[in-house]
Amino acid sequence: MIYLTGFADEASDHIEGQVKAIQTLGWSHIELRAVNGTNITDISDDEFEHVARYLDANDIAVNAFGSTICNWGKSILEPMDKDLAEIERAIPRMKALGTKYIRIMSYAVLKDRDMSDQLVDERIDRVRRVVDRFGEEGLEALHENCANYGGMGWRYTLELVEKIPGLRLIFDTANPATTVDRKKPGETVTLSSWEFYENVRPHIAHVHIKDGRFLRDNPDSVFEDADYVWPGEGDGEVKRIVSDLFATGYDGGLSIEPHLSVVFHGEIQAASEQARFDSFVEYGKRLEQIVNDIRSTP
Repeated sequence: MIYLTGFADEASDHIEGQVKAIQTLGWSHIELRAVNGTNITDISDDEFEHVARYLDANDIAVNAFGSTICNWGKSILEPMDKDLAEIERAIPRMKALGTKYIRIMSYAVLKDRDMSDQLVDERIDRVRRVVDRFGEEGLEALHENCANYGGMGWRYTLELVEKIPGLRLIFDTANPATTVDRKKPGETVTLSSWEFYENVRPHIAHVHIKDGRFLRDNPDSVFEDADYVWPGEGDGEVKRIVSDLFATGYDGGLSIEPHLSVVFHGEIQAASEQARFDSFVEYGKRLEQIVNDIRSTP
């Protein structure tokens, strides 16, 4: 059955506030990314033990880790040492929480190079090593279509899937709609969320619900500038995609990543604690309404 979850670090920095947001929505799962501004794989052992005990005491399951392994903040031109170390920290923590999935990427796009000169073989080799290492432990690394090589279009994602045995995906609804199509140089054309989704659908294991509109190409950032909005109000084709997930038998999670009050791109841009909490809960309720409408449609 499809279940609802979310990156509750957008509601609160501390685990108590994150759990409160999930419980306010009546949900039983959380997607862990950061606690007190530090990724779940990087917090101290004492902090992790506190997180684990608090989640257990409140009967909240962790559906996935939002790691920084091979992500948009790392260059394929740099050594893989930090990723390898993060993997070894993540594995025992995932096992301790009973978490099967961890989010990974395929390194930042080299924006000063043509898309035909992105060291693809090296990217594939590294992501394969990551997938294999987690697989050895009975865990699964899922690739997300964010601001990384695989996120630059469905063809790039499928290239990874075809060349890395066992690789499955996290699909983010808004990322295509807020990403410039680099197969059309000289034009400011964004990707289609529906086209991306339709082409990678058989490989999707988990879904991030975010929505937004492209504003402009940003040469000074790995991300384009975007205006993030309530689910179903942007160009992420949220309603169409969620409806299709139900129709095609998807049985994973729908994880909200609002980006309305907090954006985890570089430095955190945050509203007040209460505003963050309220917008996260409202976002969850709006997704619930979309799901209820789909379920009630004959």
